[in-house]
Amino acid sequence: MAAVPPSDAGDSLLSPSGAGRAPPRKSCASRLHLLLTAALAVATSYLLLLRTPLPAAPAAAVGIARPLAKLSKPAVILISSDGFRFGYQHKGPTPHIHRLIENGTSAATGLIPVFPTLTFPNHYSIATGLYPSSHGIINNYFPDPISGDRFTMDSHDPKWWLGEPLWVTAADQGVQAATYFWPGSEVKKGSWDCPDKYCPHYNGSVPFDERVDAILGYFDLPSDEMPQLLTLYFEDPDHQGHQVGPDDPAITEAVERIDEMIGRLIAGLEAKGMFEDVNIILVGDHGMVGTCDQKLVFLDELAPWIELKEDWVLSTTPLLAIRPPDGMSLPDVVAKMNEGLGSGKVENGEYLRMYLKDDLPSRLHYSENYRIPPIIGLVEDGYKVEMKRSNKCECGGAHGYDNAFFSMRTIFIAHGPHFEAGRMVASFENVEIYNVISSILKMKPAPNNGSASFPGTILLPSE
Repeated sequence: MAAVPPSDAGDSLLSPSGAGRAPPRKSCASRLHLLLTAALAVATSYLLLLRTPLPAAPAAAVGIARPLAKLSKPAVILISSDGFRFGYQHKGPTPHIHRLIENGTSAATGLIPVFPTLTFPNHYSIATGLYPSSHGIINNYFPDPISGDRFTMDSHDPKWWLGEPLWVTAADQGVQAATYFWPGSEVKKGSWDCPDKYCPHYNGSVPFDERVDAILGYFDLPSDEMPQLLTLYFEDPDHQGHQVGPDDPAITEAVERIDEMIGRLIAGLEAKGMFEDVNIILVGDHGMVGTCDQKLVFLDELAPWIELKEDWVLSTTPLLAIRPPDGMSLPDVVAKMNEGLGSGKVENGEYLRMYLKDDLPSRLHYSENYRIPPIIGLVEDGYKVEMKRSNKCECGGAHGYDNAFFSMRTIFIAHGPHFEAGRMVASFENVEIYNVISSILKMKPAPNNGSASFPGTILLPSE
């Protein structure tokens, strides 16, 4: 995936943002402590797989999966429309998306992303069934506090990417997979070596219709070469959402364009007589909220309580992540920041709260990894955090906030022989999707944070 300089333009694969800064130098004692912490974190990440508090599952589907008419094996096309906030499907004419909804299964009030609600953590959670604390992609950009190496959206070294994504599960079990762009798909793991035929390297300039046609082309291959698992990625409407927020007509145009691509895919599969045989799962990675009303918190206004240095701050908006230098009391830093924020003397200070990462709400699953900075700030929906005032444009859209905010929800729409027609299910977390796809393709799933029983509540059983 092409490296793009960080900016406020967004965090889709096409236009990333939020680069981290290099960590401060560590003393030998501190490095030893971090090494021990890292070893413990790896062990803990596996233990996390065994404890996964989840929302109540929907009732089981009725009926049985439809037999395949033309394909000899089940197939899944997993499609991501970046930044597709739940509700966008009703913004304008989207007949093809609604065809999938009306004849398939969808989450009635949207899909719940993982925290932080950013592109890379969420795409990799969908692919692995793991929370970021387990799969290691804790932000779009971040430094490793031990090595000093920095993860970017162009990092393909397997050391960053923990867990087992769907395409690796498939390759390891003799199931053919193809990825037309997906974060992590270019990383060589297990039996997956990102083969040229099935894994084009990310290029954001490839037109959407060419991507769809490439996916359709795989269905012309001989049966033993035809992929059963396919991924497809679109940068829109995230790209527009960062520029203009979620309520601009440009969003409606972008959503209608995505609908056209879904229509192109459906038409192509119908022409091959395969549409009813293929399981299409359309998701987003996160939602979007407008930031055009000067909802800003400036960290330099905390100077009377604590002077924050820029090299402590690894990211600001909307995930405030801080790693103070060695020797500083982390609880004191948090206490002084919260004292200032609650004093009434910091503009919008009441909308930001600081936490030691171990004190974050457990529902966020964002503490048990040494890569996560020790101090995290949670800001209210639509608010932004900056080091100091500037003259840059503050009007647009953002995401990355607490995944409990409804504005961060996205879509889950599934159609195919394994999904009941016209069925609405309760919202669920995106870590469940890995097990759902594994079940359809009859693959043994790797350990993950999803529920082993969840697929049985959303899929039609096979005969």
